[in-house]
Amino acid sequence: MPKKENKENKKNKKSNNLYYLLASLILVILIIAAIGGYFYLEKNNKDKEVAYTEFVKQIEEGTIEEVEMTAGSNTAKVKYKDIEDKKTVSIPNTEAFTEFIQNRITEGKAVPKLNQKQVNPMLRVSGIFLQYLPTLVILAMVVLLFKMQGFGGEKKIYNGEENDTNVRFKDVAGLDEEKNELIEIVDFLKNPKKFLSMGAKVPRGILLCGKPGTGKTLIAKAVAGEAGVPFISMSGSEFIEMFAGLGASRVRKLFEKAKKIAPCIIFIDEIDAIGARRTSNSGAETENNQTLNQLLVEMDGFESDETVIVLAATNRPEMLDTALLRPGRFDRQITIQTPDVKGREEILKIHGENKKLADGLDFKSIAEDTAGFTGAELANVLNEAAIVATVNKHKAITQEDLDEAIKKVTVGIQKTSRVISEKDKKLTAYHEAGHAIVSKFLESVEDVKEISIIPRGFAGGYTLYKTDEDKFYISKTQMEEKLVALLGGRVAEKLAINDISTGASNDIEVATKIARDMVTVYGMSDTVGPISLKTDNPYELQLFGENIEDIVGKEIKKLMDDAYKKAQIILSENMNILHEVAQVLLVKETITAEEFNQFFNN
Repeated sequence: MPKKENKENKKNKKSNNLYYLLASLILVILIIAAIGGYFYLEKNNKDKEVAYTEFVKQIEEGTIEEVEMTAGSNTAKVKYKDIEDKKTVSIPNTEAFTEFIQNRITEGKAVPKLNQKQVNPMLRVSGIFLQYLPTLVILAMVVLLFKMQGFGGEKKIYNGEENDTNVRFKDVAGLDEEKNELIEIVDFLKNPKKFLSMGAKVPRGILLCGKPGTGKTLIAKAVAGEAGVPFISMSGSEFIEMFAGLGASRVRKLFEKAKKIAPCIIFIDEIDAIGARRTSNSGAETENNQTLNQLLVEMDGFESDETVIVLAATNRPEMLDTALLRPGRFDRQITIQTPDVKGREEILKIHGENKKLADGLDFKSIAEDTAGFTGAELANVLNEAAIVATVNKHKAITQEDLDEAIKKVTVGIQKTSRVISEKDKKLTAYHEAGHAIVSKFLESVEDVKEISIIPRGFAGGYTLYKTDEDKFYISKTQMEEKLVALLGGRVAEKLAINDISTGASNDIEVATKIARDMVTVYGMSDTVGPISLKTDNPYELQLFGENIEDIVGKEIKKLMDDAYKKAQIILSENMNILHEVAQVLLVKETITAEEFNQFFNN
């Protein structure tokens, strides 16, 4: 039943968006038509209009052949004897004009032919429409503005058991500590009197921080699902509109709605869209500042007996205004980290429940190979594995399908149809063999899992490493050896072919960034010392001396040169293995971990 209701809500949301779009389009067309029609008629009328005094003089001169008058109108059309185009004249008093014509007839003087014409009903309707068009346009704009004063098209309200989020804590894996932190919020929503009797206040807000895809929105829905209270979900960008004041108005209406259905949860996704640090009240920033100010007022103005809790999510907490983060507004900040190996295994099991899996599928092995993956990325891996299995006409998802899905997500799509010259294949083979062999002699670098010269994505080949454990800190030795491994491909090209290529451009870019961060961020340079030079203002660097930039540049170059020399030494001492691995790659195109290790067992 809830799924059906959600589909209907999505359908209504799309129809509302279409309504606003069509209404805006019609308004624009009407305004353009009204303005264009007005100027067109004004121009034509001025060109073809004759003054009444001039008109009477022309009748006396006998230059007018016919006067066409419309019943009930003071405007007449004038036809001249020597001019084809008709002109118009405004007659101030039709009775006086009629008397003037009759007097001339009585006196025997020449008069133009008078033609009385009835009004065309369509012209009468169009005239009335054009007369009242500006008023109609203004009324339509007012109605549209009132419509836009609401929450916006993307608002979602889950009313507890009546329209559930269908998410519980059991559906959220890999976030045990975060769930424990939020369980007391669920208890507060269920039994507020228990806490109030102890003198505890209702938490105003909880800020969920973390990388995209770590499960911030999912855990917020799980809180609402567990508590069985209404859950109002909006995105931060939906508060900002082109019309000034609408953002603040939507914040007010959102909290008015929440107070009426309390206890409830308000969830604002990507809150940095409205919660960024305030700047000077000028230009486009004014609307953002007004919206943020209204949010601050609303969060600070909760009544003590109103159990309304604001959950917000962002992946850029450093951008948020300090007033928003003070106690009394967002009382707690919970950082949602990427899951560890155990968490990844649990996430894979949850996402694998509705998929056909082959017997003996090892989720633990997959979890070990996906260090650093978020929950969303793991779900994507399983989905890609299901697609691969379907394409390969497998009855269930096998380990090979999952391995291929991981390569597809991390490296790119395999391009077997690409035509590659023998020279490029040879260069790629030595390049990837260089990475693998250098890594073999570095203690802190992970073991090689697979080497291939089959192109994937933008890469002409790749070397995959096993990731048996999660690393939360990286030592100086590990970073230095990472530099050596990255430069192993370029060194192998130079030693084996006596030439270098653009294939190492990404390796050099990554290695340079690591070396720069070692010196300027992590304080790992003996010469520069344990200071951070990471700043957006280059003038601040002058605090450390006028030649600090030269010193930093020399330190970065020294790290890169030392890594290059070390890779050169390793490969020079193992040239026979380099040639053997490269030759096997040229024949087989892919080498597994077991096959690679055999080169060192002989």
